[in-house]
Amino acid sequence: MPKGPFIFDSHALLKFFQKEKGYEKVVSLLQEIRKSGARKYLNAINLGEIIYCTKREFGDQKKLEVLANIERLNFLILPTPNDLIFRASEIKAQFSLSYADCFVVASAQEHKAAIVTGDPEFKKVEHLATVIWL
Repeated sequence: MPKGPFIFDSHALLKFFQKEKGYEKVVSLLQEIRKSGARKYLNAINLGEIIYCTKREFGDQKKLEVLANIERLNFLILPTPNDLIFRASEIKAQFSLSYADCFVVASAQEHKAAIVTGDPEFKKVEHLATVIWL
């Protein structure tokens, strides 16, 4: 496993919170990160994605539980200043990737962080950042 830091996309955390197939890999990685003391990031755009997906699928109570868990897990929430928006937009213009995923890539580049995901969309941009596949 790389030393970190790590940035989680919404796919990885939704898998974890919803206990979808393969969520144990996320649990294991989070435990390893905690032991190593490595930083773990979540971009504010991807946090928003987690919030709306959870609310739409499961309602407000589950949304609040997920937010509490993100806080408990000590994710550093990355803001979205204009320069990050511009970099994410450049990535979006070049690659067929969701706009939220472009923020993960731009944040990974800025913080020299490995992207934690199981989303196959990231195969298109593996050359732009390190990807840890779930």
